[in-house]
Amino acid sequence: MNEHTKTDGLPDLPEVVLPQGLERARPRNERMAGDKVECNACPVLCQIGRGRTGACDRYANADGVLVRVDPVVLLQRTLDAEQPLVPFTARETDEAAPLAPAPQVFVTGIGASTTYPDYKPAPFIVASEADGVDMVTVVTEGIFSYCSLKLKIDTDRWLGPEQANVRCKGEVIGHVTTAEYGSQMLSLGGVHHLTGGSKKEGRVTLDAMQLLGNKQAVDLTIDGGAQLTVQAGKAPIVNGVREQRMRVGCGSATVGIFARQFFGICDEVIVVDDHITGVLTEHQAGRCLDMRPAGIKVRGRKSTPGRYFQVANPGTGWGGTDIADPLSIIEACEADTAWPGLRLLMVSTTGEHAAWYVLDDQLVPQPQPMPDEVARVVARIGENCEPSLTTVLFLGGAGGSLRAGVSENPVLLTQAIKQSLVNVTLGGAPGYVWPGGGITVMVDVMRMPDNSFGTVPTPAIVAPLEFTMRLADYERLGGHMEQVRSLPDTLQHGAWHNDGAPRARRMLAPAAGNGWPIGQAPLLG
Repeated sequence: MNEHTKTDGLPDLPEVVLPQGLERARPRNERMAGDKVECNACPVLCQIGRGRTGACDRYANADGVLVRVDPVVLLQRTLDAEQPLVPFTARETDEAAPLAPAPQVFVTGIGASTTYPDYKPAPFIVASEADGVDMVTVVTEGIFSYCSLKLKIDTDRWLGPEQANVRCKGEVIGHVTTAEYGSQMLSLGGVHHLTGGSKKEGRVTLDAMQLLGNKQAVDLTIDGGAQLTVQAGKAPIVNGVREQRMRVGCGSATVGIFARQFFGICDEVIVVDDHITGVLTEHQAGRCLDMRPAGIKVRGRKSTPGRYFQVANPGTGWGGTDIADPLSIIEACEADTAWPGLRLLMVSTTGEHAAWYVLDDQLVPQPQPMPDEVARVVARIGENCEPSLTTVLFLGGAGGSLRAGVSENPVLLTQAIKQSLVNVTLGGAPGYVWPGGGITVMVDVMRMPDNSFGTVPTPAIVAPLEFTMRLADYERLGGHMEQVRSLPDTLQHGAWHNDGAPRARRMLAPAAGNGWPIGQAPLLG
């Protein structure tokens, strides 16, 4: 049993009156002091003294009754853009901050309490109406042991080899995965790091996941690779340098996109790229423009005309390679094709690196000041590069307690989601449901309210989850119909299985672009 004594930051807890028929849970440990309560909201089973919180800081002992400390987060939709939203704090009452009409209020899972242990219905099962149709939203905080973060890092810089370990505070918390177009990808967390390693590995993994999910910065190192500072919605910092641009395309794509603009002012353009380096006069774009072959041969493995692989090793230099001198990838200037005075531009896929050369009488490239018309095209490449960002996607599997909290026959919920009868949101943000079996849902944390994620020391991530559907469909899939309540009744009495008291609540506007969760089409794989 875990005895926790934390009191810092604990708000004034409400006087609690248990609803009729609900008894205080008896502790499993009969030797527990009489002024303590046992929290069964996760497997840790904290014994919490009066006026104190449990190990997760989410539950507290208020006059001998277990209560949820944090406010329930509500979303409020308003038709008047000038009308300010009324914030709710832990000390405000219903009268001090009236709600908007019920169809314009959505109860999220943030602060809602959990269904653990699995036998309980979800704490909030809220009735609503959308376009004359009776709806219901099942709201809970999920305890996710099976969850991870996918980080999309917009940069050409080489961060490390695929499958390399990603470390935080010296502990392995994930790995480098497949690079995507213009971005490096990391996979962090997952059940093996949370539960399959040492206690320290699990704690560090959990802390890093919570910080990243809550849009905070985390320092990472990659074995055999870079040092990173990553934060959702912010540019990554690679080896102490903040990234600025995501490349417009690979070297071949850059050649094709800007071929017409290079035509007439350059005799050859080589776009240096770690993956696919482009050579304009050999490329189909140059051929279609009837450009004269330049006879400048680059190192690497030729793929198709004007496209070369492996011109250099990966790195943090030109185009994600390890080179600082672009001429090092030129193997030869052929005497029977190249000519003195040939104008050569070498540029990276972001336009951050560019150099202008003119071939001398011995066909050796000599650096020269870049003409203004060429510099303008290089600048255009940079203009077409989007800002470099770090995107953090939360990926979790809705398991036993989450599904049992919705339905007595949980497979019907899974089937209903796949049939587009149920909309899945996380803190009101649209979730993408992966195809195949189970309920594997992914969400961009930037579309969720701040501080949406919590933890329990099992270790596991706590994340909000909401299932919205027609009331008739909810009844058909075996829903807990006896727990369906209106929004005013829900807010007045709180979570049915918690304390029965009015819950503190916090009102937010939906994030831009999210749409309204009720009546929203599900994002299915």
